[in-house]
Amino acid sequence: MYLRRLRDLREDHDLKQEYVARVLKITRQQYQLYESGKRSLPIDKLVEICRLYNVSADYILELKNDP
Repeated sequence: MYLRRLRDLREDHDLKQEYVARVLKITRQQYQLYESGKRSLPIDKLVEICRLYNVSADYILELKNDP
């Protein structure tokens, strides 16, 4: 599931939820809900996350294993 990929990407880049939330212009609590699966990740935030980590949406959505 893409939730694991979100967390793994963040941790691989040594980033905290607070930083990613700031980049996405949301609260840390809201980002935590995305990462935990308690709230669906909107497409616009998915695009911003792809840009942040320089990976494709297919990679985050686990449609392929090559970033």
